Amino acid sequence: METLQKKDIRAYNLPQLKEVFKEMGEKPFRANQVYEWLWKKSARSFNEMSNLSKALREQLNANFDINAVKINGSQFSADKTIKNTFVLHDAHLIEGVLIPTTERMTACVSSQVGCSLTCKFCATGYMERKRNLTADEIYDQVVLINQQAIENYGIPLSNIVYMGMGEPLLNYANVLKSVDRLTAEDGLNMASKRITVSTAGIAKMIKKLGDDNVKFNLALSLHAANDQKRNEIMPINEQNTLAALAEALKYYFAKTKNPVTYEYIVFNDFNDGIQDAMELAKFCKHVPCKVNIIEYNPISFADFTNTTEDKLDVFANYLKKQGITTVIRRSRGKDIDAACGQLAVKEGQA
Repeated sequence: METLQKKDIRAYNLPQLKEVFKEMGEKPFRANQVYEWLWKKSARSFNEMSNLSKALREQLNANFDINAVKINGSQFSADKTIKNTFVLHDAHLIEGVLIPTTERMTACVSSQVGCSLTCKFCATGYMERKRNLTADEIYDQVVLINQQAIENYGIPLSNIVYMGMGEPLLNYANVLKSVDRLTAEDGLNMASKRITVSTAGIAKMIKKLGDDNVKFNLALSLHAANDQKRNEIMPINEQNTLAALAEALKYYFAKTKNPVTYEYIVFNDFNDGIQDAMELAKFCKHVPCKVNIIEYNPISFADFTNTTEDKLDVFANYLKKQGITTVIRRSRGKDIDAACGQLAVKEGQA
């Protein structure tokens, strides 16, 4: 009898798993038990599944894999941020970050190995995109970062942001499946409103989020409300202009009634003037929104610098006077390259 190649058991949904168990001559409730071990109890091996017979565990081991993500290394920042390098079953490396603040405990997770978007200010954009992550690889990052939060700070995760390596909307099906497993009652049962998916702006996929009536939060990495400037730093804008994004966001809001968050990094003498603030305020009129102003975190590949405190204050105050909810986000984990835009697996890190 030829040896069957092992399959990733977490690639099956529950009805499919029941079919697999039926073919194995097992009762359907066994599939429910295994599914609970995988998604509710986050089992990383069949041997942990103590309510299954030894014979069934051996059979599962012989035919299936659990491609568990492992921590390859962790760095601790002076501000208590923890950056992790995760190793995947095929030896690819990704990064994910635990960001503790007084109000929340946030996991920043990756959705791709590398990225294809080449945003000029982001370290990941200078990496090649190797592949999409599976839903279970995204789920595992959350499980491991949650364990880390409890072990180091005694507090479980409160929030998840898809703001690590990769463009989540170019891995649409796996990202939505991972959110389902994180939020479902037969998964980790986390609140959808505590999850934010961030995109560089892919208009047709933003519309698809509306069609799928998603319950999580959407953040758009805007960084300029002027097509010429946005083209310069984000080549994706050439196919997804601000007009196309505005139309997509209106469609998304009409379907979901979810306000949108705009992320705006302020680069010195590039997008931090009063004219830029006026253009941003105009763009904010399309849908209910808030603006997160983010300080720039330098990377070796790019020549950008952060704006000055004075210009930052003028910029933020202009938006506030226009009635726009505006928050200035201070960087976390900058000293270990864990801050926004700094994630990139370095050569020789494996």
